[in-house]
Amino acid sequence: MIKLHSTGLHDATVLSNLFIDRYMPKANGEFVKVYIYLLRMLGRPKEAFGLSQMADSLFCTEGDILRALKYWENEKLVSLLYEEAELTGITLLVPWNETDMLAAVSPKKHYNASFLREDPAPYHTGSSEPADTGTADGTGDTPFPADVPAIYGTDTPLPAVSSQPVSERKTLTPDRVKELKQNEDIIQLLYIAEQYLGKTLTPTETRKILFFYDELHMSVDLIDYLIEYCVGRDHRSIRYIETVAMAWKEEGITTVEMAKDSTSRYSKEYFSVLKAMGITNRNPSDVEISLINTWTKDYGFTMDLIQEACSRTVLQTGQPSFPYADKILQCWKDKKIRTLEDVRVQDAQHQKRKLEKAAAKPAQPKTSAPNRFNNFHQRDYDFAEYEKKLLNKPN
Repeated sequence: MIKLHSTGLHDATVLSNLFIDRYMPKANGEFVKVYIYLLRMLGRPKEAFGLSQMADSLFCTEGDILRALKYWENEKLVSLLYEEAELTGITLLVPWNETDMLAAVSPKKHYNASFLREDPAPYHTGSSEPADTGTADGTGDTPFPADVPAIYGTDTPLPAVSSQPVSERKTLTPDRVKELKQNEDIIQLLYIAEQYLGKTLTPTETRKILFFYDELHMSVDLIDYLIEYCVGRDHRSIRYIETVAMAWKEEGITTVEMAKDSTSRYSKEYFSVLKAMGITNRNPSDVEISLINTWTKDYGFTMDLIQEACSRTVLQTGQPSFPYADKILQCWKDKKIRTLEDVRVQDAQHQKRKLEKAAAKPAQPKTSAPNRFNNFHQRDYDFAEYEKKLLNKPN
């Protein structure tokens, strides 16, 4: 059975406003059900429960429950305890607000991080143990004030203060975000982004888009095309969109025309390789794109040389194989082959060595392989002599 713990007192099923505002909008509905169910079970301290009971109560599978628990663990709302690979404990952590946490701590003082790692009290405990006011080693570190909750268990690492890039934190202050949201172009851009993504933007997604505009200095039209490009390739994650944005920034792409030229060039290269492999009617996979990028960027091969390797792969194996083509190209790279003419010279040299090796090998007389018809000594008959004896034989 699983023991449920909490770092706070829960006399009723209370859903934090912070959870509703920050965590619930981006979470799967089934995951929200599991979290609320855990809050409800805090009011039943004497009732033991397990994954099967939770699955039966919520009309789902145990796998669905585990996926939800792992999701909330990643969001730092629960801490899971395992014993010999079996889930034996769940600790509900207090939703934390980064702004409130920073405001509660004076920047002129150093606080003992151990107060963020106190052992969580079990769900039936009314209050946690009072914190010490000093440290044993006399370092003079000041603990968190009493009104700052201990929000992380002993097995949960202390999170970074912010997951945003340093440049984004410097530029996108709350006042700056508020100012940008009053810009008519930004208002229209955020609306278009919601239409592309098919959902209401979360605060994180909104900040990222504003970061593209304010820090990466991308125009509204370019951000519009950026989101359209990613969604058109079935990628709606803001992390993927940010990765593409950073890549465009590194390439010096500043206009929609430059972005279209870059994406069309890459798309043409990818699909030309697929065509050489005999693959049609599908997009390249991430692994295939990674290999193609390796061939063009790391190996420095031109597309005609890559297509030749792909054609040889299909001829040799009878099917498309990117790993086989990669071996061919690695061999050419090691031999410093850079053009199709180099390939033809290499082929001619290989064929010449093959013929010389065959000529140098001494010829061996062919012997018939033994079988069940000639694997014994053959007899020699003189049929003319037999015929003469038969003719001279008296009646």
